Amino acid sequence: MTLPFADLKLSRRLESAEAAANAAFVEARATLQPSSRARWIEVAGARCMFDGPDSPISQVFGLGLFDEVTTAHLDTIEAFFRAENSPCDLEISPLAGPEFSAMLAERGYVPVEHSSMTYQRVRWATLRESDVRVRRIEPSEARAWAETSARGWADHIEAETFLRQFGHIVATREGSIAFFAELDGRPIATGALFVADGVALFSGASTIPTWRGRGAQRALLNARLRHAAEAGCDLAVMVTLPGSTSQRNAERAGFRIAYTRTKWRKDPA
Repeated sequence: MTLPFADLKLSRRLESAEAAANAAFVEARATLQPSSRARWIEVAGARCMFDGPDSPISQVFGLGLFDEVTTAHLDTIEAFFRAENSPCDLEISPLAGPEFSAMLAERGYVPVEHSSMTYQRVRWATLRESDVRVRRIEPSEARAWAETSARGWADHIEAETFLRQFGHIVATREGSIAFFAELDGRPIATGALFVADGVALFSGASTIPTWRGRGAQRALLNARLRHAAEAGCDLAVMVTLPGSTSQRNAERAGFRIAYTRTKWRKDPA
């Protein structure tokens, strides 16, 4: 089955899926930690998320794809983040057009990061013979999943508490499905899936460093593709950093780059 063209229609679907996943995250944070002031609003068809000044969730997704963006829209978005003394980060698809990027530059935004939206048709993946077993976690295992996920980021030990909290919300937010990869009954890697309108968003990929190279992430990818097929999804999407190991793993698993986004930032000052 051929892939859909990487056009405006596709970008709207992919960005909407990520926005839905992050909105669910923000809602879960607000329930678990009311003092966080986590919330989201919709402006010009895009979702603006606040999850804390340092959270990667605190961004705007889909701006410029659904409605024409006016200066009044940008005023509203900037005020939303300025109220929390948080940078205003906009994840902008190239399908929003160069005129919109020029508008942001004129307003004082600067590009700070790129990310690749990779996608593929959902297929019934063949599970290869392997010592690695993948299973969906039980609700009672959310904290164990978060702990395993955090251990996979051992090179960011200074953010260990944040990563545990972040992982717990990923595993428990509405619409999220979390998986363990196990070796001899021991969790060694994690992965998650969020389903929105026929799009399966892959996230939460983490492997404990001493267990890397054992095929855990390949097994998790295939298991999640099978689950997405069972859920009736037709597209799977994964967000990666350009040229990263994650992108290489995604392409090996059949994902292809749809487009590369630019994150534009304006500081609260």
